[in-house]
Amino acid sequence: MTNNTLAFIALCNEYCAAVEHARETESTDFVRTMLRLLPRLYISAADLQAESALFDSYIDSALDEDYYDSMRRNMEMLLGENDTYLEVFEEDMKYSDTPIGASIAENLADLFQVAYNFLEAVRDAPDELIDAAVAAVSDDFKSYWGQTLCNVLRPLNHIYYGQL
Repeated sequence: MTNNTLAFIALCNEYCAAVEHARETESTDFVRTMLRLLPRLYISAADLQAESALFDSYIDSALDEDYYDSMRRNMEMLLGENDTYLEVFEEDMKYSDTPIGASIAENLADLFQVAYNFLEAVRDAPDELIDAAVAAVSDDFKSYWGQTLCNVLRPLNHIYYGQL
């Protein structure tokens, strides 16, 4: 296991803890924490390299839908009217004359699901299964959740610094 894999695991753990405790946090503190964690998570994920990439690596979903919804709702309530933002990187935007709204809480919950499932996959796993989980989370980062992470930084930055 590489140092970057260990750092990524630690960041996923820190991110999940921040989301799970969002309900007990002030909105400004939560947004500041997300602005501190998300760029580090992005850099760490971009640098992930599985030592032995297995074909068709996959991470089983360990997060149940009720817990996901609970985390999403907690963040939605915490962010209030600031939760909704206009998304410019939505694929459907090319074909739309109207703006497309997105939810910060839903984006953060989607990232929570990735981190949670990854942590469950690597918990007490042998090195070869950790490598497979790293390969899967890295592939998913490139095709899906890396863009989600980037997209949600913009409205979080706007909330925290009050600029466009």
